[in-house]
Amino acid sequence: MKVTFTPTSKNEHNLPGLIDSFMARGQSFWQVIDDTQLVDEISAYAKSVEGRYEFIVVLGIGGSALGTQTLRDTLLPLNGQSKPQLIIVDNIDPELLRSVEQQIDISKTLFLPITKSGGTPETLALMAYFEKQVEQKGLAVRDHFTYITDPEAGYLRERVDRENLVSFPIPPAVGGRFSVLTAVGLVPAALCGIDIKPLLAGAQEMRDLFLSPEKDKNVPYQMAAWQLEVAGKIGGWNVVVMPYIQQLKTFAEWYAQLLAESTGKRNSAGDSVGFTPIGALGATDQHSQLQLYAQGPNDKQYIFLNRKNTGKKIEIPDMGDHAKVAILKGLDFGTLLQAEFQATKATLQEIGRPVAHIEMDTIDAKMLGSLFLLFEGATAFLGEMMDINAFDQPGVERSKVLTREYLVKN
Repeated sequence: MKVTFTPTSKNEHNLPGLIDSFMARGQSFWQVIDDTQLVDEISAYAKSVEGRYEFIVVLGIGGSALGTQTLRDTLLPLNGQSKPQLIIVDNIDPELLRSVEQQIDISKTLFLPITKSGGTPETLALMAYFEKQVEQKGLAVRDHFTYITDPEAGYLRERVDRENLVSFPIPPAVGGRFSVLTAVGLVPAALCGIDIKPLLAGAQEMRDLFLSPEKDKNVPYQMAAWQLEVAGKIGGWNVVVMPYIQQLKTFAEWYAQLLAESTGKRNSAGDSVGFTPIGALGATDQHSQLQLYAQGPNDKQYIFLNRKNTGKKIEIPDMGDHAKVAILKGLDFGTLLQAEFQATKATLQEIGRPVAHIEMDTIDAKMLGSLFLLFEGATAFLGEMMDINAFDQPGVERSKVLTREYLVKN
């Protein structure tokens, strides 16, 4: 993985001090990736149920779903037809429930309710609904549900322990948006045939850079320093994440939660701060957003992701010598995509827009694990640089309180 930044940041922060500062927050997203016992337990469980289910249905929302969506869309077939098929129910819209019911055979489905607190209303409602569907088919809930929640506390943990149901723990010191490399993402990934060991190996390699006190090695630190410095220079806090890789479209959505929920805070002085993430996909969004980026306000920074190896070449058929199509003669789609990426990046750089470029050799589990840790690490550094706690979400908690009040009144 090669990461470059334009313009180059001065990197004047006290790196060892920043590392000490976020470590004092009591988080452990960079430590849980070393839990070999959990990996062995998950792998053994996946092996024990292999071939039993045709559908794996995740019931979760926010950090309990977005990481798994990214794993699915990056590492499983893009048409969604993996075996077993991984379906993610991340909303409570009744139309979504009807759609899922039409897709699955309850008798061949394993449901995975995921809630760190064990009390997320949306997840518990989905869980209760599908448990009832299982029971109405005359099936045992314990044969069609595996629960992922806090190891000790919460409504769901109490019930799981009381009824001796199959479950996996979410480490208490890992926030939901940082939890993709815990049981939250690893269990559904393993059940669908993804080898989780390379995923964690890639994360471990980036973690070692993340904890390095040497600025020229610590890529997550370099990224955070660049993001903050650029925001100050342009007076804008918008971050466009634009992969030129179809498989990573959902990665931009995962990062949107990570960045928004981690940095949208009030600092110790009471000032509101925060980055606004904007997802885009190359080459698709060259035709929907590039006009704004090129001639609109200079209030955005751009993070491009691309890969050198686009796989087996798919040739573009010869369409003749007409001026409109002759330029495509002899090309393949990968070459065309790379040309469009280089052109888009150059267009923005020529007019002085700030650009970060993350180039990967290929897209596999190990690379994705490294990418997760890069963005999580950069976000942790941003929190300390911005004088905020990147790991809490007080604004979300207030919304939960008001939702309960509304339901009681109505």
